[in-house]
Amino acid sequence: MCELLGMSANVPTDIVFSFTGLMQRGGRTGPHRDGWGIAFYEGRGLRLFQDPAASCESEVANLVQRYPIKSEVVIGHIRQANVGKVCLTNTHPFVRELWGHNWCFAHNGQLAEFSGQTSFYRPVGDTDSEAAFCDLLNRVRSAFPEPVEVEQLLPVLVEACAEYRGKGVFNGLLSNGDWLFCFCSTKLVHITRRAPFGPARLKDVDVIVDFQAETTPNDVVTVIATEALTENETWNRYEPGQWALWRHGECVAHGQS
Repeated sequence: MCELLGMSANVPTDIVFSFTGLMQRGGRTGPHRDGWGIAFYEGRGLRLFQDPAASCESEVANLVQRYPIKSEVVIGHIRQANVGKVCLTNTHPFVRELWGHNWCFAHNGQLAEFSGQTSFYRPVGDTDSEAAFCDLLNRVRSAFPEPVEVEQLLPVLVEACAEYRGKGVFNGLLSNGDWLFCFCSTKLVHITRRAPFGPARLKDVDVIVDFQAETTPNDVVTVIATEALTENETWNRYEPGQWALWRHGECVAHGQS
């Protein structure tokens, strides 16, 4: 299985701390050696870094850790290949344009013999994850040829994710840069950090950050991951079938499929 990392914040925030912990699981403290990627939204722009190499050995990952990019929405992924060969085209996150925005998606799980709609969006690689992403966007485009608010879009997203869950394991993160949607099939956790901030210690490497020194009293930052990244904080675990919509670090909608 792969591992996911997402962030939603109310101010541009760097995710180097969480990213550093996740990268250790890509071949050092975990088996996810088959590539990694991370996407940072900057307004309507998107910085995407990917490498099919193990993240613990990747020079690109080292560059990202030295380059504290600040963003309000981030999606990251480390891969343990199940479907599709290890190569750049099969490396998450995947990105497509819809309604003049970059939509970004990452998936943890496996969908048995998945084949979805390929009317407009088509996979470049050969993973079930990218096929599901293309299918999802084809559903959205078919239901709403013109842009709609995310609240109107939610029933389509939830219905599609519940259907994918019925075909296997589907833990996913999706964003258009404004909001971050997450869906839990088997395993997903989150933590929301706000004042009063304190220190946090990573599980996978001996790194401690005092968030009080890095933030203002008004900051709100939510991090979503497959497994808790820190050992001295309480992470909230999603139940199978639960979903949530995050905007500016706050949960604005949630439910159970």
